[in-house]
Formats: sequence, C-alpha cells, structure tokens
Amino acid sequence: MHSVVVAKPSANVKIKVERVGDSLANKAIVLPYFFSTQDLGFVLGAAVRKKSESQPYMSYGATAFAGADAKAIALGMWNYRLESSERLFFSSIGMLGDYPLLRAHAPPPNKYIPADVPRPGSNDSSANDFFASEGLNNWWDIKAEYVLPIGNAKKNPIQTYKISGGLLYEPPEEVASWNPLENGTSVVVLRQFNRYQHYKTENGGFDGSVHALELGIYHNNTDFPSNPSQGSSQYFSASYNVDLFKSTNDWSFLEFEASKYFSFGESDYFKQRILAMNMWAGYSPSWDVVFDGEGNSKVIDNPPFLEGASLGGMNRMRGYRQNRFHDKAAIYAAAEYRMTLDYNPLANLDWIKFLKIDRIQTVLFVEGGRVAPTFNSNVLFSDWKVDVGGSVRLILSGFVVRFDLAKSDEGTNMWLMFGHPF
Repeated sequence: MHSVVVAKPSANVKIKVERVGDSLANKAIVLPYFFSTQDLGFVLGAAVRKKSESQPYMSYGATAFAGADAKAIALGMWNYRLESSERLFFSSIGMLGDYPLLRAHAPPPNKYIPADVPRPGSNDSSANDFFASEGLNNWWDIKAEYVLPIGNAKKNPIQTYKISGGLLYEPPEEVASWNPLENGTSVVVLRQFNRYQHYKTENGGFDGSVHALELGIYHNNTDFPSNPSQGSSQYFSASYNVDLFKSTNDWSFLEFEASKYFSFGESDYFKQRILAMNMWAGYSPSWDVVFDGEGNSKVIDNPPFLEGASLGGMNRMRGYRQNRFHDKAAIYAAAEYRMTLDYNPLANLDWIKFLKIDRIQTVLFVEGGRVAPTFNSNVLFSDWKVDVGGSVRLILSGFVVRFDLAKSDEGTNMWLMFGHPF
C-alpha cells in the first residue's frame, strides 16, 4: 500500500463549496492511516486538510508518516488568490522523505545496455530489472494558475456549488455543449517543479535532480469538478527541463489528457451511477539514443523515469509499481464505474464522526496502456499492459479520499490518495 498526495492534471477549476445546513463546513478534516509494504515496512501516519476562513476556495493541508526505517512529511497550500488580482491563483506543495528502499525501473546513470537486452522500464522489460538502495526522495512544486474570462468564468473565476450529503443540493442540469467560449471553465497554468533523489550505494551513491517548467491549458465542462457525473475535461501541456543546478541534461515533454463522464442516474441501492472514461498520451521530442562501438545503447536528453512518458502507480496503471514503465512515448486509457451508495453505513458510528463522511462510493475499474520508443500508432496500440481493480472512496466535505486495489500480471497494489485519478 502506498500513500501519496499528488494528482493530475496540474490545473483545476477554482470552486467554493457550501454545505447546506452545516455550520461546521470549514472545520479541519483529519484522516489517520497505516500501511505496510515490502519497501517501507510498517508505518503510521495522518493527513489533515482545512479550508481557509478568509478564502473559502483555498485549502491547505499536511501529511506525515513514520516507521522503523521510513519517514516523510508533506505540506501543501492550494488556490491562494492575491488581493490585487481577481483571476490569478497560487499553489505550492512539497514532500521530504527518507526511505529504506528506493526502486528505479531504469538503467543506472550513464550505463550502456546490451543490444539484446530490453532496457529496464521498457514495455518488454522484466519486473525484476531495477536497481534499488536506501535513499532520499524530496520534491516540491510551485504553480500559478490564471482563470480565463470566458465560458462559465466570464464574470466570476470562482464557481460556487451547494452540496448536501456530499452531492449537489439540487439535481444537476444537463451539461451544456462543449464550447470553451460559452461553457465550462478554462485555466492556464505555469508550474515550476523540482525533484531531488539520492541513492546510497556501495560505491558511494549518486544523485538525480529535476528543475523543470510546465506550461499548460485546462478546460473543464463538468457539472461538479471535484466529483463529476457528466460532462468532459481536457488538458494539454509542454514541459522543459534545463541543465541547471544538479540537473544533468535538457529534456522536453508533451502530454494530452481527456476525460468524459456519463450519468446513469439513481437505482434501488445507489444515489449515483457514473461511467468515467479517461485517455492520456505523452511524448518526449528530446529523447535520443546513442550507441558505443559494440552496439550497446544509452538514452540521452530524456526525462528521468519519474517524469515524462511513465506508467504505473497511483493514477495510471495502478496494478503496477510506481513508474514501472518509461520510454519516449506512452498511451493510456481507463474506465471506472463509480457507484455512490444511497445509504451511508458509517454515518452513525460515533468514533469516526469527526471525519464527516457524507457518502461512500464503490468503484470498479479497468486500465490499459503501454510505453514505446516511438509515437507510431502501430506500436503504441499493440501489446498493451492491463490491470483491473476496485475502490472504496469516501466523500468528505466536498472532496474525495480513495482506497484503490488493483491487480496486474506483476502483482497487486493498494493506494491511498486524495481525489479521483481523473
């Protein structure tokens, strides 16, 4: 099981959620948790999240966990708006972690791979082909988002939603047709993101760093962005990393993501039944391969395996380890059937009332995709990796906490995270 606090895409709709008849809507949500993994051992942790009193669309939070050999802490602030700017919002999140085992499904730095051996992390590579050691994994993001004065945000960049029992207070109207100039919310984002990893090996260890910029545009035309039941969203971005500080090479990356939601209404046991679909594609134009005199190959000018065209982990291909697959290009598709229970069996349990669990959602999902050394469709749409899974999701004060369990041909993984994967 893995606990993480990162979600995609990088931009989001600025929303204000009002709980009908609830005077305690802005109280902090505290979520204790524990898990045990082969890499980290047994750890205990807790997460807290609270909305701002002065800016109801803003929130901040933290999480920390510790075990015998692992420890980490994360802090975040989302959607702070400067008083001097109506449409400009800032967010920042970072995490410091010291782990007994860091795995990298990638070749060690500057190592050539024999011609007859699949590169670690490629689509045909073995799950056992990785290097691992004790080490540090620290990262932090800073981003600025500008809500465009078009569509639903033409007059007000902040969308207000009234909820009761975790769902929209009034039945949502049919989502208007896709036209960014008239409907939905469009957001431009500039993100500066950093990562520092240090692997402690017998030979003294080595470092890896990222200091990159991402420029993207996001359009959301759904009925309720934090838990949509109908409509669609799209995101396109370009990222670039410069040879700066401890970053060792320049690289670039392009990505496109789209989601679509269909509502099947209520049933005898479910308040909502939603089919959610997602696709994502990524490509690194800078990625190149060089060869030595014996035909062995080495990749240069590539995003590290933690970035770029990677699959596996908390959001994409959950049945595989985090960043299990990595290459020049990637494609991914997923479908989730989300069923929100009409009855909440946790509502009357006194010992967890502090969590303010409004609804419970059960989810069945299937995912597929692959990474490839080219963006050729004949390659990308062949030999896909597939996983299936289920999820229990808690709707608390207008946001979602999910517990996902996914199975693939390489094992079973469980993930704990805030927010839907898409």
